[in-house]
Amino acid sequence: MIQPGSLTRRGVKICGLTEEAGFDACVEHQADWVGFVFFDRSPRNVAPQRAQTLSLRHAGGPERVGLFVHPENDDIARVLDYVSLDVLQVYASPARVSEIQQCFGLPVWLSYAVTRRSDLPEAEMLSADRLLIEPKPPAQSDRPGGNAVMLDWSVLTGWTPDFEWMLAGGLTPHNVAQAIGQTGAPAVDVSSGVEVSPGQKSPEAIKAFIRNARYDAFSV
Repeated sequence: MIQPGSLTRRGVKICGLTEEAGFDACVEHQADWVGFVFFDRSPRNVAPQRAQTLSLRHAGGPERVGLFVHPENDDIARVLDYVSLDVLQVYASPARVSEIQQCFGLPVWLSYAVTRRSDLPEAEMLSADRLLIEPKPPAQSDRPGGNAVMLDWSVLTGWTPDFEWMLAGGLTPHNVAQAIGQTGAPAVDVSSGVEVSPGQKSPEAIKAFIRNARYDAFSV
């Protein structure tokens, strides 16, 4: 039996990397994935050349994830001309996910917004290699994603899908252990929750987030 306060291996993705200090902290503290945002309306948008420069700072380390919003194949191909990505994360339809998988031969993650229990997906509807479960954006938002809004975790209580998934939206170093304890999320994704300003990561917050995500005080 796992004792309370034991160290468990939860996957951790730090998204929206734009600068060296944040990227280096992800490598140092052994994040599982780092995310580069290729969407021009995001304050965390990076040019492919900039993502390449950051990625080349360290050989190996976290897998590189590229985030795209309703991309055309050419949009993805232009990025891959510069930076080698291990995963493509998209806002798109499930049918489009299949097309992207076939075109690029890479794992494709689908960002999937929910509000209530009935919004949760069924496996037979999906072809994605992993789902990122996050709250629907505020009505006034001009971009998708969690937008620092926290999902009502009770929606996920007792949910045990037979596919890979990750919790996103409104997570911080202070609430990530509670979120994992309530939802059972096998992996978590954070962006603004470890920033000092949009696009500028805090190495200290990254360290704390990764530690608290893996130090699962709710395990029994």
